[in-house]
Amino acid sequence: MILRDHPDAPALSFDSVGKTFGTNTVLDEVTFRVERAELFGLVGGNGAGKTTLVKCMLDFCRPDRGEISIFGEPSRPTTSRLGVAFLPERFSPPYYLTGRDFLGYMAELHRTDYDEDTVKRVLSELDLAVSALARPVRTYSKGMTQKLGLAACIMSGKPLQVLDEPTSGLDPKARALLKATLRKLRANAQTVFFTSHSLADVQEICDRMAVLHEGRLLFVGSPAALQSRYEASTLEDAYLACIDEPLVA
Repeated sequence: MILRDHPDAPALSFDSVGKTFGTNTVLDEVTFRVERAELFGLVGGNGAGKTTLVKCMLDFCRPDRGEISIFGEPSRPTTSRLGVAFLPERFSPPYYLTGRDFLGYMAELHRTDYDEDTVKRVLSELDLAVSALARPVRTYSKGMTQKLGLAACIMSGKPLQVLDEPTSGLDPKARALLKATLRKLRANAQTVFFTSHSLADVQEICDRMAVLHEGRLLFVGSPAALQSRYEASTLEDAYLACIDEPLVA
């Protein structure tokens, strides 16, 4: 539940966000917004600044300049993130917990009830066997671990789902099921903001996307609009043309 909501505010707002580490500019005046009930993909190569931007939003690190808002509230206070569920890129649950223990623990953190019927439904949607919950997570494969983290986020029911590379480690079936699940979240008026290296996934499910390259925001709009801008036959070609375009100082 969100402590204070501003109905006219977007789910996320980044206003001239900048971050440097030493002499390295990681984020350079990044400005865009994510609307409510929107599937929004943030794409970029390794080192583009995607994860740093997410960390700034969640107050894991602080931007040097600019403002970030979540449902109209400044992101720095802890209360602004009550409506957020987050899956990190390198998700690693405590190895000594069983899957069921982990989901129960996350339900407590999210202040939601642990409901076995909901657990079974969500695990089915992600192709994770319920029987796996009795096992310690140290016995899980990478894909199983990823599904467990996704299940915890989805079960939270939070209005904003922030997922850093959510398809990492998933096989083709699980990827397809996850995309269907993300569409269901949007249909339920939830907002999904995720980073991705997969342009095919972004093109298939995103309402809008942003291209971040070397810390600079190069594009915000629909996947179709990016293709149209560069008269490209594929989103991949459009993305390459976008990041290769000379920057205007």
